[in-house]
Amino acid sequence: MINVCVSCSEEYSKYAGVLIASILSNAADDDCLNFFILNMNLSELRKSEILKLKNIKDCEINFISVNTNLFNEYKKINTHSYIPISSFFRLKLASLLPDLDRVIYLDCDIVVNRSIAELYNTDLNDNIAAAVLDINKRKLKKFPTYVNSGVLLLDLNKIRKLNIESEFLNWTKSNFDKIKTGDQDIINEVLKNKIEILDERWNVQSSNFTNRSSYTSNPYVIHYVSKRKPWHFGSFSYHKNLYFKYLQLTPWALSKKEKFHWYFVNNIVSFFKYLAYRPLFFLRPNFYKALFYTYIKPY
Repeated sequence: MINVCVSCSEEYSKYAGVLIASILSNAADDDCLNFFILNMNLSELRKSEILKLKNIKDCEINFISVNTNLFNEYKKINTHSYIPISSFFRLKLASLLPDLDRVIYLDCDIVVNRSIAELYNTDLNDNIAAAVLDINKRKLKKFPTYVNSGVLLLDLNKIRKLNIESEFLNWTKSNFDKIKTGDQDIINEVLKNKIEILDERWNVQSSNFTNRSSYTSNPYVIHYVSKRKPWHFGSFSYHKNLYFKYLQLTPWALSKKEKFHWYFVNNIVSFFKYLAYRPLFFLRPNFYKALFYTYIKPY
């Protein structure tokens, strides 16, 4: 059984559904998938929509309502406004999922392009978690093993045995002023030297054509890390075509008219918005690096 966990609100349930659709459509025939959706009183309508995803491939889908009072200390963190309280749910997965030995945790702004069985079966080599290095180069200069928490493989048994949840909370209470990126900073600090570094293709952090953590032509997981996601009209998220590909497998599939709006008009608007945002993009060395690895020498 492959255990996968996501956290979502009513608003983000659709995006969680697209993520699940991408996993199911790329699953191997013998992949047995067990999804756990942590939520804050998700409506029955949203639950019924997500359950329809079983039509792609048979799987288990479990809805777990989370009491946010468990996260009162984390609510005190003064970080980016776009980081919701649900992002901190991953800090208590060992308690919220008491019957699981290990789990893959994924953010909702993600799509998966291959079977995740390989990721799930990764050898942690005595580590507690596995993740991909973050895209933030400034952060990596100070903290060379700093990972992005959007894709995590967690050994829940070790987290329970070593009482890591208490360590997360204690470190947070002592370091409110140091936390800039929410749960990600907490995970990196507490699990320092206890995280297995994964191949970058398991979390390609994609913002625009130039700003990507990897220029691989074979991304296993796409993580839309910019503030404006593919579902925002005029977003210049690279790889957004993959989001719409998997959207078409869900109950929220676009009509022909909507396809024209999101595939054609959206791309034109995106181009001009990017031009206004970065008019001299062609002078940036990274643009030519991205161009080279994307079209001339793909890897």
